[in-house]
Amino acid sequence: MSYVAVLQARTNSSRLPGKVLLPIKGIPLVVLAARRAANKGIDVVVATSKEESDDALVRVLQEYGIPFYRGSLNNTLERIVGALSGFDDETRVFRLTADNVVPDGQLLEEIAKDFEDRKLDYICCNGVESGLPYGLSAELTYLKHLREAAISTQNKDDQEHVTPFIRRRYGTTIFNKYKQKNLGHYRCTVDCLDDYLALENLFLEVRKPIEVTFTELLSAIEKKRFQPRNRNPASKLIVGTAQFGLNYGIANTVGQPTPDLVEAILKTAITNGIEGIDTARAYGNSEKVIGYALKSGWMGRVPIITKLSPLDDCPKDADETVINAFVDCSIYQSMNDLGSRKLDVVMLHRTQQLNLMKGKVLERLLQHKDAGRVNSIGASVQTPEELEIALNNKHVSYIQMPYNLLDWRWDEMIPLIHKKQKERGLKVHVRSALLQGLLTSYNTEHWAKAHVDAPQHIIEWLQQLLAQTQTHDLSNLCLNFVRSQNWVNGVVVGMESLEQLNQNIKTFCEDEIRVETLEFIQRTRPVLKEETLNPALWEKA
Repeated sequence: MSYVAVLQARTNSSRLPGKVLLPIKGIPLVVLAARRAANKGIDVVVATSKEESDDALVRVLQEYGIPFYRGSLNNTLERIVGALSGFDDETRVFRLTADNVVPDGQLLEEIAKDFEDRKLDYICCNGVESGLPYGLSAELTYLKHLREAAISTQNKDDQEHVTPFIRRRYGTTIFNKYKQKNLGHYRCTVDCLDDYLALENLFLEVRKPIEVTFTELLSAIEKKRFQPRNRNPASKLIVGTAQFGLNYGIANTVGQPTPDLVEAILKTAITNGIEGIDTARAYGNSEKVIGYALKSGWMGRVPIITKLSPLDDCPKDADETVINAFVDCSIYQSMNDLGSRKLDVVMLHRTQQLNLMKGKVLERLLQHKDAGRVNSIGASVQTPEELEIALNNKHVSYIQMPYNLLDWRWDEMIPLIHKKQKERGLKVHVRSALLQGLLTSYNTEHWAKAHVDAPQHIIEWLQQLLAQTQTHDLSNLCLNFVRSQNWVNGVVVGMESLEQLNQNIKTFCEDEIRVETLEFIQRTRPVLKEETLNPALWEKA
C-alpha cells in the first residue's frame, strides 16, 4: 500500500504573514514540517499557490530540495489533488499544514496503523478529542475520496478546508490513542508571533529538530510559555471585563488594571481554556482595551460576548430609520473597538429591547446577523419575568442572568431553561456569582448599602458552609456552587489582577460540587430580599 503526505503552505497568512518561512533552529518552518513528516520515509510534497506572494516560498523549497506543486490559492482541495496527479486512486493521503511542525513520521505511522486496523475511509488527529495539543494535527484518507470531492462539490468551504465533503460522506473517526494525556487545550501551532516564540522555545534545547519524536516534544511542552497551568481546562469560566473599563464592584479596591495587565490577564486566561470574554458598550472603554490586548493575533481564539448599547438616548418615539442608526452605531463601534470584522455574540443590554419600539431593535440586530456581522444574539436578564421572555424568544441563543448561592428567585425557572437548552442549544451564562463581591465581604457598610443592616447570621451561615464543605475560602465556594449547576454553561467572573485570575483558574479546574451538597445549600440558605439580590436597587455611594 502507498502513502504520501501533502503539506499545505502559503505566505499570505493574515495574522502572521510569511510565518512558514520563519526559522526554528535555523530551519524554515515549512522545511522543518516537511522533513519531520518524512523522517520515517514517507514521501512529502508541498502544495502552495501560483501567486507571486509564494515565489519566495518556492525558492526556499527549491534550495532544500523539497518537491512542491503550485495551484489555486483559494481552492486548496484542487491544489492538493493537483499535487497528486501521478498517484493512483488507492493511495492513502495525509493532509498536513506548514504551520504545524510537531507532527512527525512516528505520529503518521501510528495514525496509518489505526486507519488500516479499523478499515476506515477517513481519520483525523486534532485537538481535544485526540487528547493532543492543538497543532499536533493530521488527516488521512484515500486519494480517490479527494478526487471525488474535487469533482462533486463547488462549495467554497469544502474547497478551502479540503475534507468536509469526505467527512459528510464517509464519517469522521478520531485518532484517540493519546486521549488519556488530556492535552487538548495545549497549543503547538503557529498562528501569531506569540505562537512562534512559544514553539521556538519548545525546540530551544532540542539538538536534532528533524529527528526528535513528537512524544519527546509533548513531554517538554508543559510549563512552557503560553501553555496551560493545569491538565484540565478552566471550563465554564468567562472573563468579565467591566473592571477593564470602569471602577466596578462594591469590594473592588484595586481599580482599573493597566492595558499591559489586561493583556497578561486575557492571554493567560485564553491559554488556560476559558470559554469566553464578556464585555459591553456600556463598560466604558472595555471593548477598546480588549481589542488592543488581543490585536497580536489572539482575537478569535475564544468567543467575545458583547452587549448592545443601552439605547438610553434613543427617543422613545423614534422611527425605524433612527432606531436602525442607533443599533448600527453600537454594532460598528463594537467592531471597531474590538478590531473584529464579526461579533461572536451580541446581547441586548436589557430584555425589554426584545420588544422595544415594536421589535425594531431586534429586527435590526437580526439584519446584522443575516449580513454576517453578528454570529449569535443574546439577552441580558435581571428578573425571572425577563428570563421567561428571553427563553421563549426563538432568536435568543445566549442568556446572561445574575445568580448566586443565596439567590432563590430562579428555582422555578430551571425546568424551562433545561427545556429550551434541549430544543435550540441555548447557552446560559451567569453573572454576579459573588453578588458584586458582597458575599465575600465582612464589611457591614457594604451589606448596609445592599439593605442588610444585620448581616451576621448570613456571614455565620457562610462560615459554617465553608467548614461543612471543607472549602478554603468563600470565593471558591460561591463560584463552585454556581458552575456546578447543570444548566449553567458559563460563569462570568470579573478580576483585576493575575493573582485573582490564577485563583479562578484553579477553582474552575476543580471537581464540581456534588448534587447532595448543592441541594443542602439551597435548602438551608438564608432568605434575602429582592432589594438585596438585585444590585440595581442598592444604595448608591
